[in-house]
Amino acid sequence: MNLLFTQSAQAADRKGKDNMSKILVVDDEMQIRKLIRKYAEFDGHEVFEAENGMQAVTMVRKGEYDAIIMDIMMPELDGFSACREIRRTSDIPIIMLSARGEEYDKINGFEFGADDYVVKPFSPRELLLRVNAVLRRVKDKAAAAAPDTERYVFEGLDADVTARIVKIDGEAVSLSPKEYDLLFYMIRNKNIALSREKLICDVWGYDFYGGDRTLDTHIKLLRKSLGPYSKFITTLWGVGYRFDEPKK
Repeated sequence: MNLLFTQSAQAADRKGKDNMSKILVVDDEMQIRKLIRKYAEFDGHEVFEAENGMQAVTMVRKGEYDAIIMDIMMPELDGFSACREIRRTSDIPIIMLSARGEEYDKINGFEFGADDYVVKPFSPRELLLRVNAVLRRVKDKAAAAAPDTERYVFEGLDADVTARIVKIDGEAVSLSPKEYDLLFYMIRNKNIALSREKLICDVWGYDFYGGDRTLDTHIKLLRKSLGPYSKFITTLWGVGYRFDEPKK
């Protein structure tokens, strides 16, 4: 009985380690890092810490992490700048922390490539729920990725889903991870009216804690990135949005 119990415990421990995610917590306040570490480790994650944006960028270049929780106001290199540098080489999910909740700050975060934005003071449990939701979406997306090439061309808009490359009139444009997800989802469901609720549920996930403003902000940023081909995204007032395939 003791042997069986030991073997079961070891198997459970191996399974837990296999499901463990590596989270990088970046904040110049040690107490904030300790608080997040406490809840993240309780959820079964492995936690690494950085005191500023410069250190975070260096750590990402040298190691692999599954998600980053990053403060904005930090010495040496702020969170926005660190997020931009990380996005040059990695699509790792980034959740920004800030004491300011103005729309301008959130738009800045999304433009620099953040996946989510949490305002201080925050609930550690809610923060970890957001982190876990992002991690699940990344894993589900990887599992559902099709090996065959998936590419769509609408006039001068070229969207290569497989390679995750979008070109405007032959020139590649840089989109945030969520902008890619939103555009590809709408293209796959072209000519279909997509409600706000459906877009949020299918692109962000059923357990997303943001609201309609997050969706509207990303649509605004996506239209800006698409330039003249933003015309394909139609606003359905009181309903949501639709990607209209150009008529031949």
